[in-house]
Amino acid sequence: MKESKIYKEVRSLTILVMIAFLLKATLVEAYIVPTGSMENTVMTGDFLIGNRFVYGMRTPDWIGIPYTDIGFDLPYIVFPKFRKAKQGDIIIFKYPRDTHQKYVKRCIALPGDTVEIQARRVYVNGREYGQPEHGKFQGRMDEPGWNNPMIFLGNKGNKDHFKPLRVPKKGDEIAVTPANAQLLLHLMVLDGHKLTIKSESKEYMFTMTDPENLLRRKKNESVFDDYYPIGNKINPWMRNLPNGELYIDGKSIKEIPHYTVEQDYFWAMGDNRDDSYDSRFWGFVPREYLLGEALFVYMSLNFKTKLPRLDRVGTVLN
Repeated sequence: MKESKIYKEVRSLTILVMIAFLLKATLVEAYIVPTGSMENTVMTGDFLIGNRFVYGMRTPDWIGIPYTDIGFDLPYIVFPKFRKAKQGDIIIFKYPRDTHQKYVKRCIALPGDTVEIQARRVYVNGREYGQPEHGKFQGRMDEPGWNNPMIFLGNKGNKDHFKPLRVPKKGDEIAVTPANAQLLLHLMVLDGHKLTIKSESKEYMFTMTDPENLLRRKKNESVFDDYYPIGNKINPWMRNLPNGELYIDGKSIKEIPHYTVEQDYFWAMGDNRDDSYDSRFWGFVPREYLLGEALFVYMSLNFKTKLPRLDRVGTVLN
């Protein structure tokens, strides 16, 4: 009798956990803000609720231990979206260089838009996109003409002076030329293709996984850095790629005159422009990485004092 009661309790608890998991994975996206990149719109320590079904609810595509690679992929279904992501949305998405991490930023430019920054002023398709109401700058403005090699594609300038760049759109055809090489490497890998460089003695495989994240998760595999490969994995943003012939899905790149983009991409930036690691540094957000739109703050904790910020509870984000 006692065992039967315990079994019923365990079964009930299991069902509740499964329901909660399915709700989180399909309808609601919960996110705890660890950095100040969106201040003062979103504060460090805010607990956010996001709408997962607005951009197209999807069933879980991976299950495993959070913040590790221990787990396995699942076949998933994407349901029809209520609307497309629009400029100004505060989006929650998988970080393209480590999909185990979630980021929250503001959507600045849409697929097919051209984004540019002049003296901190952001322009989309030639029209200024004004600083959000609670956005801010904290540091000195970078000098015009200075090229920061850490900026996306390595030749676009710096965080405050960014040369025009078109956000890729599904169906775009990009010529396979040396001038487009790094852009194409990013898009081909993000679109899910197997991209390799074959030298005389070794084959190197491209990955979007940042080596710092591999080290932090203490993976028992070869790692690499921004300059030279260690092992056989390399990044599209590496400054010294190994010599050899480039292959996409086993086909020489020399046989491909142009590449057709296979999904939409977005451009995301933090409202705290001087303290935001965003698209200016790592590039585009793929459509399939969008998790939802951040809606409101359901709890907030001051990480320094460990006390709740009750005045933040219920804050609607816009």
